[in-house]
Amino acid sequence: MRDVLKVPLSHSEALIIACDNSGGIGMKEKDVVKVPYEVTAYYSFRVAVMECMAAGAKPIAVTLQNFCGEVAWDDICSGVLAGQKELGLDIPITGSTESNLPLVQSALGIIVIGKLNGSVEINRMRKVAIIGTPLVGHEVIEKADRIAPLSMFKAVCEYEDVVVLPVGSKGIAYEWRKLSDTEIPASLRSQVNLETSAGPSTCFLISYPDHLEAELRKLAGLYFVG
Repeated sequence: MRDVLKVPLSHSEALIIACDNSGGIGMKEKDVVKVPYEVTAYYSFRVAVMECMAAGAKPIAVTLQNFCGEVAWDDICSGVLAGQKELGLDIPITGSTESNLPLVQSALGIIVIGKLNGSVEINRMRKVAIIGTPLVGHEVIEKADRIAPLSMFKAVCEYEDVVVLPVGSKGIAYEWRKLSDTEIPASLRSQVNLETSAGPSTCFLISYPDHLEAELRKLAGLYFVG
């Protein structure tokens, strides 16, 4: 039910492999969204690392598939390192650049590999809330203050009794069904577009027991919608 690949290493350990792709976002003439490659890489890394951590894994490596050209490599690495810094990570980066044929649009793929000890179970019979706002395309740049910070995501992941699901292009309603057997409350429908893409996981869902609600609301502040 998660957007990751789990590769068992033993009865108690596994590798978790998460990825994200970005196309038409960068500095080439025909890109749809024009942003520095550092920004492109930051948000692509954000998606992959959030998926990895939400599955309970500790990230251990990053690989890059760079179709933006050799000149973009250092900026791409800088974007990944910026995301690592927010999460307190220092993990190695490797990858490859397509340098034989030029592309008319930017394209980037990022894989984050993590190590999992134990497992994370999805409990569907608890309270569910949204942290952040679903945004996509130019909205990610124009409304950056509504994006759930990576540092906040990390803090929520550290709660043993909270299940976390990043929201991507399929929207909040799609992810909600993984966490709850109940209908989405009308109060949420009036506050957030539940069907729109959340782009680079600008928001995430949490499933939690009642006794943690006050603490989670305090932690998330204005980003909490529930």
